[in-house]
Amino acid sequence: MIGRIVEVADDRRHLFIHRGFMVVQDTEGERKELGQVPLDDIGAVIANAHGLSYTNNLLVALAERGAPFVLCAANHNAVGMLLSLDGHHHQGKRFDAQLEATKPTTKRLWAEVVRAKLEQQAAALAAMGSPTAPLAALVSKVRSGDPDNMEAQGARRYWGLLFGDAFRRDQDAGGLNAMLNYGYTVLRATTARAVVAAGLHPTLGLHHSNDSNPMRLVDDLMEPFRPVIDLKVWQLRRNGETDITPETKRALVRTLYDDMQTDAGATPVMVCVQKLATSLAQVYLGEREKLDLPLPGLPLALAAALNDE
Repeated sequence: MIGRIVEVADDRRHLFIHRGFMVVQDTEGERKELGQVPLDDIGAVIANAHGLSYTNNLLVALAERGAPFVLCAANHNAVGMLLSLDGHHHQGKRFDAQLEATKPTTKRLWAEVVRAKLEQQAAALAAMGSPTAPLAALVSKVRSGDPDNMEAQGARRYWGLLFGDAFRRDQDAGGLNAMLNYGYTVLRATTARAVVAAGLHPTLGLHHSNDSNPMRLVDDLMEPFRPVIDLKVWQLRRNGETDITPETKRALVRTLYDDMQTDAGATPVMVCVQKLATSLAQVYLGEREKLDLPLPGLPLALAAALNDE
């Protein structure tokens, strides 16, 4: 099931549960009810307002359903996330397999992720009419563990081709950077849910190793899907949007519901993320050899929209 991503971005809001629904209430005046969302339909809640309030019962209900509750800073980056501790009926077995994974296995898997990211970055450049050779040439050079850091080499070439030589990726900046931050926050919440649902521990990563990062595996697995967000931001800028607005937020969220091409046919981005996390658990358990990654290319709706412009 593809859950709904619900963002609350107004300070004057209170969230609570009532008869299986998350209720959004105005905190001023007559405290009117503004809307309801069935709890079972929620994939994640993005708390992007500093004056927001909510009940503990709501947080418990979301955790029971595996729906992350994401806390955002002023730059629209996620700074906290509430996740379920009970994500899968074989969670203990999968944690053990994850802990016992050998170094050669994790290095091989990280190389798969890096190749997939570079391929998707090249596909994004192709869609906007930019040269793809600078990214495509790196794919075959990725070795186990990516010791030559082809991922970083690709990033240096990619951002200039995507947004121009003057662009610098800065998480504390506004404009395009703020849109990227928001898109990545939504993608990170989706990936976190998939990781927990697959019975894996989000801290035990393949490559990311920052001691202060409890979401290292999440940050590993979202890498191949970042270009989906990047290209959507590029399209928004092309259409005259240069900053975070309610409209650009909705457009970025909708991208995760678009279909990507996979070996099994057209599959929503959200489901592709879930399939990747599940395949990683299966690799750890010895049930398969390779990760289940989408084929290189754009979400179909985004590709169609770019062709129409």
